[in-house]
Amino acid sequence: MIHQYKSNGYNIVMDVNSGSIHVVDDVVYDLIPLVEPLVAEGVKEAAAVREAVRQEGLPYSAEEIGEAVEEILELEASGALFAKDIYEDYVFDFKKRQTVVKALCLHIAHDCNLACQYCFAEEGEYHGRRALMSLEVGKKALDFLVANSGNRVNLEVDFFGGEPLMNWQVVKDLVAYGRSLEGPNNKKFRFTLTTNGVLLDDEVMEFANREMANIVLSIDGRKEINDRMRPFRGGQGSYDVIVPKFRKVAESRGQERYYVRGTFTRNNLDFSRDVLHLADLGFRQISVEPVVAGPEDDYAIREEDLPALREEYDRLAAEMIKRKKEGEGFNFFHFMIDLEGGPCVAKRLSGCGSGTEYLAVTPWGDLYPCHQFVGNEDFLMGNVEEGVLRADIRDEFKGCNVYAKEKCRKCFAKFYCSGGCAANAYNFHGNINEAYDVGCELERKRVECAIMLKVAEAEL
Repeated sequence: MIHQYKSNGYNIVMDVNSGSIHVVDDVVYDLIPLVEPLVAEGVKEAAAVREAVRQEGLPYSAEEIGEAVEEILELEASGALFAKDIYEDYVFDFKKRQTVVKALCLHIAHDCNLACQYCFAEEGEYHGRRALMSLEVGKKALDFLVANSGNRVNLEVDFFGGEPLMNWQVVKDLVAYGRSLEGPNNKKFRFTLTTNGVLLDDEVMEFANREMANIVLSIDGRKEINDRMRPFRGGQGSYDVIVPKFRKVAESRGQERYYVRGTFTRNNLDFSRDVLHLADLGFRQISVEPVVAGPEDDYAIREEDLPALREEYDRLAAEMIKRKKEGEGFNFFHFMIDLEGGPCVAKRLSGCGSGTEYLAVTPWGDLYPCHQFVGNEDFLMGNVEEGVLRADIRDEFKGCNVYAKEKCRKCFAKFYCSGGCAANAYNFHGNINEAYDVGCELERKRVECAIMLKVAEAEL
């Protein structure tokens, strides 16, 4: 499968199945779609290919066509162009793999001190009651993780909410308990924290810098945008409260091991301005992602917004190149891509591992496939005391991969997005093996921009 596109002056050709990326001249770019069906039919002799291409009447000389054909056929012979898909057969063995749990999203607090308009957690309540996780439940969750992690050494726990700092003492106590489990069980915990920052203080920062491998700091960008979507329950904006704290966190961590993480909506289709605003504040690790909301919400992104958003991603990518040249570069999460190593095959096929390797735990110890399914009783998998009781749900998620989704099979981005978010697919189509169409369109654009950035960085 080939995907080719022009971006920022580059002719880029992706060989999807091999993962190879090529930057080519106009002649090769125009010839590739003509040579591909010939190679598929077994026509690989240079003279025959040249003759077939010549008859297409392209505005190139015989010499130019000959050189381009030779180059294309050399790439094909090396496996870097028109490669066959070797992964579809692998997926059958992949579905039979032993399931081990490697990560938990601990809902340490089903409560929040903000009233974000787009919050899927309904101000932390998750369609249920307000609650704080007890230390006892949290310990059982960590025991469950250790017991179900098999031979895996490295385990991950994200303290999530609502707002986890509303239950800070339990967070600290659970970190201590997790550390006590490491030696006797040959495990290593990687703790992370997601916070809106309202309750951040020096004590929290000092502890988090010592114990948390990563901190996610929630902010949407410009003051007017953030305060419109992320107000306190009384309607006051949160920007002025959190920005000084977030800047201090970023500096205290050496501008690493954190993200300022925002959401853009229909209210700010010019979201690149919010990304750049955060960069201008001094943040170097930035993630601003599209809202996922139903058509009944006035801030939801619609299909007619996609052309403007594609242009916005292009605008952001071009500005990132400019700033990197000027020594003011920053990372944008959705443009980060590894073209040399990258995720293992299993992750490329199945993504985040929700429902199998990754589970969410409610304050009272119930298990769900991920935080976005919490509160939907159809996806209640079990609890931390008895373990996974609904193997059928686990097996359904186990079979969720890019080959189980018809829309993914012909998509050039499938090995980068790994089929997208199961929760978004379910919420929009009632089926985790579907795909959220607006999200897919934006992901394809992000992949194109990310690859272009890699090309541009190679020239710096």
